[in-house]
Amino acid sequence: MKAKYIEDIALWERDFHFYSEVSVRFSETDMYGHLNNTVTFAYFEYARIEYFKHIQLMNDWLNTKGEKIPVVADLQCDYVKQVFFDEKLRIYVKANSVGTSSVDIHYMAKNEKGDIVFTGRGSIVQIDKKTGRGTKWSEEEREVFQKSIN
Repeated sequence: MKAKYIEDIALWERDFHFYSEVSVRFSETDMYGHLNNTVTFAYFEYARIEYFKHIQLMNDWLNTKGEKIPVVADLQCDYVKQVFFDEKLRIYVKANSVGTSSVDIHYMAKNEKGDIVFTGRGSIVQIDKKTGRGTKWSEEEREVFQKSIN
């Protein structure tokens, strides 16, 4: 397995600390019983939101009076092993790097045997609700991401 965003798989894997668990539902599989390739993105979304809750950034974004929201700018998935109905997966999430108004998020999914079954990455950009343009992270938000990177 060699995704372009992974230089050293052992180092990359070691830096994940947060995960969410999912069970592959029958409706998420194709006629061969494999996890449909589109579902991984829903798993990424679920785990990413749980991660943002965990690092306490979702509260501001969910505030109806808030002025900022996070949006996905790009998202990719690299499939490593087959996944089937009723498997239990851990979807790991970490901030990999933080920019002025964006954060590069990495994902790693493991099965119950501890095998990596798919990986991914994507950019999340914080935008102003009214203008739709990127808006800088506050110092507090940057610190939250930096703590999770280090």
